[in-house]
Amino acid sequence: MLSDVRKSNWFSNLTTSVIIGYAVVLGFKTSHQIEVAFEHWWFYLDLVITLYFLIEIVIKISADKKEFFKSGWNIFDFLIVAVTLIPIEESEFMMIARLLRLFRVLRLFNSRPELKNIIDMLIGAIPSIIDIVILMFIIFYVYGVIGSFLFSSLPSGLWSDLLTSMLTLFRVLTFEDWTDVMYEAMELNSLYWIYFVSFIIITAFVFFNLFIAVIIGEMEALREQGKGSMKTTIDEDHKILESVQKELAEVKALLQELKQKE
Repeated sequence: MLSDVRKSNWFSNLTTSVIIGYAVVLGFKTSHQIEVAFEHWWFYLDLVITLYFLIEIVIKISADKKEFFKSGWNIFDFLIVAVTLIPIEESEFMMIARLLRLFRVLRLFNSRPELKNIIDMLIGAIPSIIDIVILMFIIFYVYGVIGSFLFSSLPSGLWSDLLTSMLTLFRVLTFEDWTDVMYEAMELNSLYWIYFVSFIIITAFVFFNLFIAVIIGEMEALREQGKGSMKTTIDEDHKILESVQKELAEVKALLQELKQKE
């Protein structure tokens, strides 16, 4: 019974609807007027949401038993529910209490398989992304040192030291008024545009495409993994079917022998 409820689509969709509804309510609570107007209802609403999440996690644990805690996503769900059950008075620790309630929205990751796949994809891409970030830091460092040497005399102070120069380069990377920064530097030398254009080509074009390539590669790997698991399932079903057909043939042969003896 509980296993059927656990695997049913309506149960998953109901949990997703509750989480989304609760996220909407949290958004409304950011408005002081709405919060005051429905002050007496927040407690009961929060109580209903808490009871639902508690019942939901109990159903999942009862249906999956020991298998429940073998999944990292299930442990993530369990910890969020357990943490939000901690009794905290909002009057004393308002910020902590609201943050704990906000964690419930994160359960949306586990309620939708599509979101889980995206998160798993990003987690799988972390090693490659870290390598790209290290390369970008090296580029930022080199260009930051060069920029602090070339443009330290500019009145804007955007290149006064290495850290400020790297922050200015991040501004250039995000295309936030980067031409103003470039034109100010070109007042010192008209060829300094090479510095900015080369930096944008290397970082904005090359490295961003590397990020996209890594993510697409991880998506392809997950897709191939899914095809592999599907192929394995088909092969297993095919083997079972062949075994059943073989047993039926043996039974049929045995029946024919018995009929001949009669």
